[in-house]
Amino acid sequence: MDTVTTVADVRARIRAWRSAGERIAFVPTMGNLHAGHMSLLSAARFRADRVVASIFVNPLQFGPADDFLRYPRTPTEDSLLLTEAGCDLLFAPTVEQIYPDGGSQPTLITVRGLSEGLCGAFRPGHFEGVATVVAKLFGIVAPDVAIFGEKDFQQFAVISQMTRDLAIPVQVIGAPTVRAPDGLALSSRNRYLSSEERARAPAIHTALLAIVRRIGAGEDDFASLEAEGRQMLEKQGFKTDYFSVCDAHTLKAPTRLSTDLVVLTAVRMRGARLIDNLQVRRP
Repeated sequence: MDTVTTVADVRARIRAWRSAGERIAFVPTMGNLHAGHMSLLSAARFRADRVVASIFVNPLQFGPADDFLRYPRTPTEDSLLLTEAGCDLLFAPTVEQIYPDGGSQPTLITVRGLSEGLCGAFRPGHFEGVATVVAKLFGIVAPDVAIFGEKDFQQFAVISQMTRDLAIPVQVIGAPTVRAPDGLALSSRNRYLSSEERARAPAIHTALLAIVRRIGAGEDDFASLEAEGRQMLEKQGFKTDYFSVCDAHTLKAPTRLSTDLVVLTAVRMRGARLIDNLQVRRP
């Protein structure tokens, strides 16, 4: 694996691969990689001749109360994992390479609707930052296909919609959430958990699974199911930002015509904010 830090170097490498007729897959990350990221690399390798990964902690998607400065950065370990996963090229730019104006970028991308509820309600400007940096990375790397984890379901929906609406010629593919044996979704923010918090964290998956099973059995009083999900988590000591049953396509409250649903939650413990979701088809 080669590592480059400038836009010019990435584009030069892409041009050479394009000239050889090779198909390119892209996995954007913020680093601090784990087995969940490796599953994205595996999906990328399956779909292309060449795999590019990026590591960039994007300041534009962190709000004033977020953890940009203490977001874990592990470049040496990340490079080893990417090499083992068969990544061909790592793009690890500085902030100045992505935002030459020092972060005061006048052009921002807003995906209306999908970005406004759920995490968008608690992290104003977050998805604007996500959509903007992904659009820039797509413009730099120009991949045929890009892989994103479905753990960040709202993010995946926002990026998919943005790519369609702006006619960006990239196929956006979602990869299933990777979980620890006890059900906890793998996340870089799991490192913030104390041992006691980590022991309680699988309750997130347990609550989601309980509600999904009841929807699969035909229950459709979604407001009551949401309240029960919140209660399950709060009994375990979590502060719940939301526990919501949504139409998987619109991320709005389900209608009687909604068949593909997703149950999503975001919870806070002292050291971390964790998100997770499970999809379910309504009978």
